[in-house]
Amino acid sequence: MKPLKKLLADNEKLIHSTMQKVESHVQRQVGKWIQNTVLLNGYDVPFKYKRQKKYKSLKGARVNLIYYAGTEQIAGMEFEVMNVIKINLS
Repeated sequence: MKPLKKLLADNEKLIHSTMQKVESHVQRQVGKWIQNTVLLNGYDVPFKYKRQKKYKSLKGARVNLIYYAGTEQIAGMEFEVMNVIKINLS
């Protein structure tokens, strides 16, 4: 993966947040991937990303994220969602 400054400079839609507290972390199987959904303190929007294996729970942890805003269609309704490019513990 590119260095952080280069990654953010190449794509102006990316957002970098640091020291965010995780309120909830859910992992579920979707095909061969594990879909992770994280809710952060102070945000009403879910942050989603996929991994190939289950990961330890991030609930209560502080994380750094690189993400971009998107939308997801569920039952004919559009919902805002944040697509995570990179997440790691602070």
